[in-house]
Amino acid sequence: MTENPRTRRSPLAGTPLAGTPSLLRAINDRAALELLLAHGPLSRTRIGSLTGLSKPTASQLLARLEAAGLVVPVGTTAGGPGPNAQLYQVNPAAGYVAGVDVTSTHVRVAVADITGVTLAEHREPTADWPPAETVARTARAVAQAVRLAGLPADALRETVIGIGGALDPSTGELRYAEHLPGWHSPRLIAELEEAIGTPVSLENDVNLAAVAEQAVGAAAGCEDFVLLWAEEGIGAAIVIAGRLHRGFTGGAGEVGYMPVPGAPVVDDLRKEGSGGFQELAGEPAVLALAEAHGLTAGTAEQAVALAVESPAGEAFLAALADRLAVGLAVIVSVVDPELLVLSGGTPTAGGERLRALVQDALHRISIPRPEVRCSAVPGSPVLHGALQRALATARDALFTTR
Repeated sequence: MTENPRTRRSPLAGTPLAGTPSLLRAINDRAALELLLAHGPLSRTRIGSLTGLSKPTASQLLARLEAAGLVVPVGTTAGGPGPNAQLYQVNPAAGYVAGVDVTSTHVRVAVADITGVTLAEHREPTADWPPAETVARTARAVAQAVRLAGLPADALRETVIGIGGALDPSTGELRYAEHLPGWHSPRLIAELEEAIGTPVSLENDVNLAAVAEQAVGAAAGCEDFVLLWAEEGIGAAIVIAGRLHRGFTGGAGEVGYMPVPGAPVVDDLRKEGSGGFQELAGEPAVLALAEAHGLTAGTAEQAVALAVESPAGEAFLAALADRLAVGLAVIVSVVDPELLVLSGGTPTAGGERLRALVQDALHRISIPRPEVRCSAVPGSPVLHGALQRALATARDALFTTR
């Protein structure tokens, strides 16, 4: 049970006591900052009406936040009756964060200010990285993005890294990431923090794609959904009651290993081609399916895009949709989500045509029939999610004014 932050209990009588003035000020400050982030520049009067604070209290609040460097004046209102009112916004320079997307071929970094505006991005190929230099070179890529943003080297407050694996919370070991050499040190987080110079969080890349969809994409306003990521590999993110479900060892959503009808079942998951959903709908399987339908391409994404543009591609898309639906039916029978989001290069290339086929195929074979949507996050969902997570952590620290 969570205690109301506005009250505290007497250690002797157990009766509620009024919140301290400093706590109430902190609550009001945080509410005003969140309103400024959500609505843009606001006047003292508007902040007062949205929060229920009196004009004198709203004035004191804004003076306090301005003195702390958290808000800045940005002009005045115009066109209304009476004198123009001063407008305030969250100070973009109050803090900066970085998001990192790690794949088997590159590291991509974005830097944003505390309001969420992306200032710079930098992409670094990793083909020639010796595994022993992975941490140092990742730190250099982050530093380059900071330079491109025109910021001092020590400007960042938080860094979140999205990676195709999951940290086991009991051991700190990065699991499901054999394809990423150089990311398996037992002191990985500590080494990254030392090299980058900020607190670092490591998060599964598909989980971060779900964070982005919930914040600014297809799952906005939805608290129970599953995101299926299909590209080189297959993965999923599960959101229940608005929160990511990671599982006991951090492996929730690693559905590439999930046994499904039509895919081989083997006894040793450490081997290549180890069966499961990956063998049915991962990139090698999609390319083989495309070739069987007369479509030749270098990647699954290219094969699907080619099929969408070709009248002869309908049979291939329908067969791929059936395969995706088989795995999704297993997931929804357990989770029963409100919504399914298709993300990653393969479904994105298929667009609305593939989405409709997947939804029809799923609804034929599954009792739960959630709506299926395409990703609505522009650019890299993983990078967007990493920035969202880094911003949430940085704001929690910065906006706590007690």
